[in-house]
Amino acid sequence: MGTAQLACPGLVALSEWEGSDIVAVVTQPDRPKGRKLQLQPSFVKQCAEKLGLPLQQPETLRNNVAFDALAVLKPDLIVVAAFGQILPSAVLDLPPHGCLNVHASILPKYRGAAPIQWALLNGDNETGVTIMHMDTGLDTGDIVSVARTPIGPHDNSQTLHDRLSEMGAELLIKTVPRYVSGNIETRPQPKEGASLARKIRKADGWINWEMSAYELLWRIRAFTPWPGAFTELPTNEKCILKIWEAEIIDGDGAAGEVILTDESGIVVACGEQALRLTIVQRNGAKRMAVADFLRGCSLDAGLVLGVGAIPSDGEGS
Repeated sequence: MGTAQLACPGLVALSEWEGSDIVAVVTQPDRPKGRKLQLQPSFVKQCAEKLGLPLQQPETLRNNVAFDALAVLKPDLIVVAAFGQILPSAVLDLPPHGCLNVHASILPKYRGAAPIQWALLNGDNETGVTIMHMDTGLDTGDIVSVARTPIGPHDNSQTLHDRLSEMGAELLIKTVPRYVSGNIETRPQPKEGASLARKIRKADGWINWEMSAYELLWRIRAFTPWPGAFTELPTNEKCILKIWEAEIIDGDGAAGEVILTDESGIVVACGEQALRLTIVQRNGAKRMAVADFLRGCSLDAGLVLGVGAIPSDGEGS
């Protein structure tokens, strides 16, 4: 069971493992996306179709029709990764070996929808993947296995997502045979250190320059590629600047003040220290190096970028 791209490497790994017999792939129904709101299949559906695997796309698993469609398959084990629905107890109890979830954090830290982003937002030095035996709580089940990885200084949500998805697939193949044969002893999650990683909203990407440079750099990395980190330029027309890459440097000025602009970057004062913006994107344009950006948009020292205020529509580009 899965929906998001995070689940795809695990599905491929299970399909290629000679010890598995995938009786069905369960994913969310096609959803409208884009400006034209055309129905789009989930990443997992696309992956399953390429692999030639049978599909189920229930709107919810909390009705008899959906449950009966699963029950007739008599699964020995259900593997779940980034599915997007909370499984009812009837589904959790259906397979003899229960349900295993592949979660992109070291539980109990960052239970919930956005563990990768919150690890970056909090400036963590390490994260990982946990495979747990699911219960009715939100990512509260017993731990089956864990793999860890350092968070590098240039990691963002995309690079960390890609690494963790591959780690999860590898850990899954190592874990499942030992688990179903009874050679892994699960353990309860520690009571201390639990935290909730709520879903990220688009409005979270708006930058408050009164925060420290470290906190803002964490946000830029956490929100790359989505929803992005945004600020408003002080122009007559509404102009939003998306920040793709930046670095911390020493600098002094009012929060949000442009201290210096040259081909190496746009230096902006923060609550503590400063950020040099190096890769940016103006709304309606492509992302580019600051040297190219400044050729079409002049920013003088002394200008103050949007501080703390989120536009009423909560939108960026």
